Amino acid sequence: MTIIMTLGVVLLALICFVGEWFPADITAIAVMVILMTLGLVTPEEGISGFSNSATITVLAMFILSAGIARTGAVQVVSNWFITWGGKRPSRQILVMGAIVGPISGFINNTAVVAVFLPIVEDWCRKQGISPSKLLMPLSYVTVLGGMLTVIGTSTNVLASGLSEQLGYQAFGLFEFTAVGLITGSVGLLYLAFIAPRWLPNRQALATDPVLQRYGLNGYISEIVISPGSTLVGQSLRSSQLQRQFDMDVMELIRNGEHFSQPIADKVLQAGDVLLVRGRPDCLLRIKEAQGIEILPEVQFGQLDAEPALTASEGIAEVLILPNAEIVGSTLKETRFRQRYNATVLAIQQGQAVRRDRLGQVPIQFGDVLLVQGPKQSLLGLQTSPGWVLIEQKEVGTFRREKAGIAIAILIGVVVLAALEWVPILVSAWIGVVLMLLTSCLRPGELYQAVRWDIIFLLAGLIPLGIAMEKSGATQWLADAMVALGGQWSGYGLLTLFFVITSLVTEILSNNACVVLLLPIAAKVAETLSLNPYAFMFTVMFAASNSFMTPIGYQTNTMVYGPGGYRFTDFLWVGTPMNLLMALITPPLIMAFYGL
Repeated sequence: MTIIMTLGVVLLALICFVGEWFPADITAIAVMVILMTLGLVTPEEGISGFSNSATITVLAMFILSAGIARTGAVQVVSNWFITWGGKRPSRQILVMGAIVGPISGFINNTAVVAVFLPIVEDWCRKQGISPSKLLMPLSYVTVLGGMLTVIGTSTNVLASGLSEQLGYQAFGLFEFTAVGLITGSVGLLYLAFIAPRWLPNRQALATDPVLQRYGLNGYISEIVISPGSTLVGQSLRSSQLQRQFDMDVMELIRNGEHFSQPIADKVLQAGDVLLVRGRPDCLLRIKEAQGIEILPEVQFGQLDAEPALTASEGIAEVLILPNAEIVGSTLKETRFRQRYNATVLAIQQGQAVRRDRLGQVPIQFGDVLLVQGPKQSLLGLQTSPGWVLIEQKEVGTFRREKAGIAIAILIGVVVLAALEWVPILVSAWIGVVLMLLTSCLRPGELYQAVRWDIIFLLAGLIPLGIAMEKSGATQWLADAMVALGGQWSGYGLLTLFFVITSLVTEILSNNACVVLLLPIAAKVAETLSLNPYAFMFTVMFAASNSFMTPIGYQTNTMVYGPGGYRFTDFLWVGTPMNLLMALITPPLIMAFYGL
């Protein structure tokens, strides 16, 4: 009965993960609560995920990655890409992979993409290259690089923790580096010499004005307040001008002086010019209103160049990261304009660009906001851990004088773990303390650095693995696998697990995939007297080999909007990559670890 109940919870979790009715971390916590309520795990087992070594290690690695990012250490390395990138796509991808791949082995790959995405985009813009030619390879090489070490991804850390939980040894820091180096090199060669013919050239006009790229022709204009207007003497807030015409006032110009947000309480005067954003039909309605005149298409209608903003004003593209507090909310609910002193002109969600009723659009991870406001406000957005400014990247925001210290701390963490003087968990937290003591990371930034959705996801899923093992569900599923594939060779079974895992990880979280499939793979190996480590490594590698969809891996989602990709682009480029990995990874694991 307990097996049926446990598998029922697993099925419910799978349905929720696939349906995406709730965020993955919320589903995981709900699963944890259900397991405790049904008595499938004890309360102590139910909350054990929060004290699990994998969860705590991942938490530490997020903080270490933030320390590296805040000091601008990665930006120093990024100059190599700009110097050696050359003109040919093959060379650009090879150089990018050679730089980004190894970094991803030691720093969270989300952080690596967040750092390199604006660098690659800016470089593409200067070279007149479509960003879609390089951003997908950027995501893929960080995924490949993450398989170089145990700390490369949270999935690897979780797999190591599950191995220990199942009665085997935790993985060493460089336990599977040899396999990761070969698969990463083969994958990079595919991306450099074969993939470019399938990579789209979708945003070829990379040097076009940003407003034109977002299709804002006719959405931005200037209106002037006439002397006889009833608006004279009223503030913008009290006049209800924005609500009446369903538009945003971005700037007020009076006698040549520019006033940017916040301007809601500015009292309007005759002759004031307002820079407004709204649908063409709303702007046309303004023409019919008494006391308001729409100016001819001077700066913004023709869009021959960027808007003539003041020296203190700027326009930037802002990429939303998973830990942004705005995710799941609308601009109106978060009072975006008031909090960040900036106006959102458009929202890009995948291939779609939203220009209307922006305040009612729920913001999602991977969205790109086109934002206009004072440069100081944009700088404030840039320093927030939940955003990446693609258009502007001020090097002055980094603590460059601490870059050497941050790199030394990370190297120390790696050396301590590699020599096995202390466990990875301990070395990582030594690094965290040193990052704080040396001011590479400030205390207030520590909590912002953590991807709490990943932490809660891990903490909620670990009890599910305990319940499956405790109820016998893992053994039952393993027996069923043996019955179905009992006549298969060891190589055939490894390949089967790789294919199943790589397909499941496209629709599930890769961490959830490891929790569900790694124990089953280990049990199958035990039952057939095969090497359980070979099977666990196979599942772990396959869980991170998510190349076929933009939603299978978080770095794919991050480049989806900025690259202007379609869902099918990932299928065209990623499916051969998945097949290539399925062909070479099982034999490599057999060669290095045996069966």
